[in-house]
Amino acid sequence: MSCEHLICAHCTNPVVEGRCPVCRAARAEIHHHGPALTPQLLVAAALLLLLGLLIATHVLP
Repeated sequence: MSCEHLICAHCTNPVVEGRCPVCRAARAEIHHHGPALTPQLLVAAALLLLLGLLIATHVLP
């Protein structure tokens, strides 16, 4: 869903501009995203993968 064509009932401006608190709240709700992949999370995942590979190579003959 997009807020490009929505008009705020409170201030009668486009929601995408976020001119009033109602617009900003509606825009934030529409464009709510899940947790972002932070660089720290990516590094931790890579290290866990590397650790898993190292363990797998030493366990299997």
